[in-house]
Amino acid sequence: MEEEVVLDLKRQLEGGDLNAEQRVRLLNNSLNKAVNMAALETDGGLVLTAVKSRLYLGGLLSHCIPLMTQYPRMQQGNWAAVARLAQLTSVCCVGVEPGEQSQAFHRLFLPSVMDGLLSLAAQLMRREQCVSLLRKVMDSVCWLLRAHPQLTTQVLSSEHYEQIQVCDDDSVTLLCVQMWIQTCTASRDFLSELSDDSALLLLNEAVGQLAVSSASSVGGASVRLILLMANQQEARVKPLLLSFRGLDSLLDKDWRGRGFEQEVDQLIAIIQSDARSLPQVCSERVRAACLIQAAWRSFQTRRRLRSLSRVVSQLQRRYRARRRRQLQQQEVQRGEEELSFQVFMRRLQARRKFHQKQSQLLQLLPPDQVQWYLQECERRAAVVIQSSWRGFRERRRYNTHRHTHTQQRAAKTLQRVVRLFLQNRRAAKAPPTTSLWIGQKGLTDSRRAELQRQVEEQLSLRPLGSCVSRQECEGLHQEVQLLLLQRRHQNAGGQRLETLLAHTHTQLEKLRDAPPLSVVMATVADSFLSPSGPIGARARVSHNALLQAGRLPWWRTLGDDTFSPAHLQGLEAELGGLFVGGAAGVKI
Repeated sequence: MEEEVVLDLKRQLEGGDLNAEQRVRLLNNSLNKAVNMAALETDGGLVLTAVKSRLYLGGLLSHCIPLMTQYPRMQQGNWAAVARLAQLTSVCCVGVEPGEQSQAFHRLFLPSVMDGLLSLAAQLMRREQCVSLLRKVMDSVCWLLRAHPQLTTQVLSSEHYEQIQVCDDDSVTLLCVQMWIQTCTASRDFLSELSDDSALLLLNEAVGQLAVSSASSVGGASVRLILLMANQQEARVKPLLLSFRGLDSLLDKDWRGRGFEQEVDQLIAIIQSDARSLPQVCSERVRAACLIQAAWRSFQTRRRLRSLSRVVSQLQRRYRARRRRQLQQQEVQRGEEELSFQVFMRRLQARRKFHQKQSQLLQLLPPDQVQWYLQECERRAAVVIQSSWRGFRERRRYNTHRHTHTQQRAAKTLQRVVRLFLQNRRAAKAPPTTSLWIGQKGLTDSRRAELQRQVEEQLSLRPLGSCVSRQECEGLHQEVQLLLLQRRHQNAGGQRLETLLAHTHTQLEKLRDAPPLSVVMATVADSFLSPSGPIGARARVSHNALLQAGRLPWWRTLGDDTFSPAHLQGLEAELGGLFVGGAAGVKI
């Protein structure tokens, strides 16, 4: 195939004039013609290799992969064309000389072609009428695996191949096993080029079919595949077979009497011969492991003895450094303790000198001023104690009330939301209120005709002399509307009056049932609160007056018995506070 022909085909495929079916038909004709013409040449092998390389380097084979992975709703003939394209693509991928693009060909292009073939096979597997086409695609996969064994791992770990494996149709499973048998038979170097992981995956598939499938054809093919692998690669396959424990018993119980007893006996003999030699191999491995461990332990002991002196000196050096740091810390701590003791003693001496000087000054004062001075000292001390106690009490009360206030605000918020929700629910469930205006709105033509007919019937039944005029009807209508409005206002006023009476009775009951101040607790303090505005204002005024009376000087309380010392002491005991020396009164 010439270079101009390849470029012309590439331009036709990259253009937007052809649909998927036309591109498949064009590629089938072109690739089939190129391969057949190259095979008929005198030096067919070299010419065919050159043609395949030109097709790959020209980019024609890259256009085949998307066509194999796209699945429109095709007819039987279209699926046959795609299967033919997959076969031609696999043929063209064998024997290609990519040249400088060898790495891209083996790592990118070939895996994408294999993925496209497996994807197409998974689609054909779901259609019962495409079994022959599925066989053709699996032959293409086998043909590609013979030339490139490195694709085996990709095939065995592919999602599309797993879908084909779990198919319930025994013919599809048999095709998969036969594909591996044909691959191993056609190329004796196939198994030798596989890695241990790939060979284990292949054995796992064959053993899995023996354990899952019950068809004789699938079981016989799986047994022949395992025998073929064991005969070609005995040294590699036999140790791998030992990892499948119970395989010999499975073959003996489930697969005898199926028509391939000879192959089953051979496979059981291979497995059991390896099993007999296993204890000897294990004993040799144990002996070798013991020798290795003994040598390694002796080496470690010699190395430990050589480094023992160095380790001991390093340990001693670290211990001395740690001991030195501990002594330094103890010296610093001792110095700090001595300094704090000296400061304490200096303060104690200064306080003692101050008290001695104070006592000397008191001795110089007259006797009448000494008593006054001592009372003033007691008063100041009482003020300090009371201020400290009240500050502590207010802080504690603030911490307690802060949590209560937060709970109250949260409760009010919840109540407001619930009331709004219930109000909306009641409004939604309530029937629509009728308007005060009596009449019809939005009458239809049929209703209007019916009303007109009723009016005419009423007019025919009554003479014109007995009819009421239009002005009288309007007057009667207005009177009815006024009566309805008056009734509505009366009902609203009665409801408001009943609400106020109920609220007043509730407040009176709360005030009457309130406990005395001497036994009141924080939990029942809410009983003294009133939501009424006038009552709250009067309570605030009385409270402020009482607070101001407590701050007035003594000369303002002369002649007032309301705040006498006995009354203040009783009030102080009732409120639970501390008594301040002296008496005070208020005159407002």
